[in-house]
Amino acid sequence: MKNTFGGNVTVTLFGESHGPEIGAVLDGLAAGIPVDEAYIAEKLRLRRPAGKISTARREADPFRIVSGVFNGRTTGTPLTILIPNGDTRSQDYTFGPVRPGHADYTGHIRYSGFEDYRGGGHFSGRITAALVAAGAVLAYALEQKGIRIGTHIARCAGIADAGFSERPEADIEKLNRMEFAVLDEAKGAEMRAAAERAAEEGDSVGGVLETLVTGVPAGVGEPWFDTMEGMLSHALFSIPAVKGVEFGDGFALADMRGSEANDPFVMRDGKVETATNRNGGINGGITNGMPVLFRCAVKPTPTIRKEQQTVDITKNQETTLAAGGRHDPAIVHRARVVADCVTAIVLYDMLATRFGPEWPGGAD
Repeated sequence: MKNTFGGNVTVTLFGESHGPEIGAVLDGLAAGIPVDEAYIAEKLRLRRPAGKISTARREADPFRIVSGVFNGRTTGTPLTILIPNGDTRSQDYTFGPVRPGHADYTGHIRYSGFEDYRGGGHFSGRITAALVAAGAVLAYALEQKGIRIGTHIARCAGIADAGFSERPEADIEKLNRMEFAVLDEAKGAEMRAAAERAAEEGDSVGGVLETLVTGVPAGVGEPWFDTMEGMLSHALFSIPAVKGVEFGDGFALADMRGSEANDPFVMRDGKVETATNRNGGINGGITNGMPVLFRCAVKPTPTIRKEQQTVDITKNQETTLAAGGRHDPAIVHRARVVADCVTAIVLYDMLATRFGPEWPGGAD
């Protein structure tokens, strides 16, 4: 039973959706790294539900850092973050009929029937609050080194957003202030309307997140098993509902010739760069100094009010289920800050692997 990710720097998640608290432990951090609690609180705010296209469950997320930080800086010992659960309605959940598309059945098998099934238990998207809090600690540290991460809703309910511009840093700054992170706000309004229509029908919608990271130096990553793509994918697939990850032009590369798919190398202001970025800033599993670019496919929220066929595992018989409780008709807009923070966890760990476990040395 493993709930830890990372090599030199690790993150461990704990808690259940309706338990008293959820949280995370960061271990392996260098001493002296600045920790900004206002920054963490802002990332948690961006993850929280808002408006008609989010669950009615409202958690304030008054997190506490109970170890590993003193006078605003890491001590080098395990950093533990606790987040209480308050707005729970456990009576909305019954054991027996398993929810299609959810982890009710697989969790029941994996944990031999001893799982906490309320609200999805340990499999719930609620646990991503702890993941965001831990990732925010590292995202802030990365920003002090000039590395910035931004994600937008590239597609939702079949409606496409604009792509990143020639000024990606400005795009990232804009996105990191937005609750519904899109580059074309008119398209964002269309996405919201489509999600609201699905909610009225008791259904849900999915989407695609596109993440861009600037400032990553060349030479980070390992060949074969610990490639930059491999480690990012490993962590990104931990985000509930993520079912696909592609880098650069991704699957579109399969339809190109090599002359199109290759990124020609050029010299710009004395630096080696590529004229295009079809490979998403990574060659041979190692960063090449260009922005790292990838997309995540997020499936529609599996818990919906529409009646669906399922099985009651207490009776071993088929039945139907129209799920109760409070659920999101769309989660892609909330998942984007989770993608940012997961990316920060991976990048920080891989940079510590490349430059030594004391990276970044506690410097501002």
